Amino acid sequence: MSRAALLVLADGRFPAGGHAHSGGAEEAVKAGRITGAASLEEFCRGRLHTAGLVAASLAAAAAVGVDAVALDAAADARTASPALRVAARKLGRQLMRAARATWPSGELDELARRFPKGAHQPVVLGVAARAAGLGAVEAAYCAAYESVSGPASATVRLLSLDPFDATGVLARLAPTVDLVVDRAVEAGRRVVGGGVEELPAGAAPLLEIGAEVHAAWAVRLFAS
Repeated sequence: MSRAALLVLADGRFPAGGHAHSGGAEEAVKAGRITGAASLEEFCRGRLHTAGLVAASLAAAAAVGVDAVALDAAADARTASPALRVAARKLGRQLMRAARATWPSGELDELARRFPKGAHQPVVLGVAARAAGLGAVEAAYCAAYESVSGPASATVRLLSLDPFDATGVLARLAPTVDLVVDRAVEAGRRVVGGGVEELPAGAAPLLEIGAEVHAAWAVRLFAS
């Protein structure tokens, strides 16, 4: 296993399209739920335990070879907001393009054939991790970290938050990321024998509602 491949996949400069999405931060800023570093940290902590855990579990399951079609259906069932389902598939399509160019793989080619309009991003992430020679732990770390690094980066732009403060938030969240990854990997591996029902379904109603509000804006900085 190449640990360097993990750095490539998790790098914010990897052309997977995440820079265009705020992970709900744009709507939360406008609604006054994120006003600075402290509220950003609470927002990200909540996101980790809900959407982050679900995404990391899906990625872990895909990385150990669980059928991508079943995982994609499970991701749909766990994403109540139509706007978030659309965003997840757009991100999946962009990640697929980047992954196929970086780590050519028959599995990625087959996934692209099955989902010409894009599979859910965490599912693609797990298959991309396999193509890169990575495992469930690495895939889960990428998904969990993305679930908080995206909002943190977006908040720097939205509030002119000091980048040092945003980085401090991510550093303080590191133990929580570890905890979420451990839970996600356990769940992903249970799926092999128990089916997709073993995946967590942590709901984040305010994120879902906020996504629908955000999608209706005529002018916005981020796609989601």
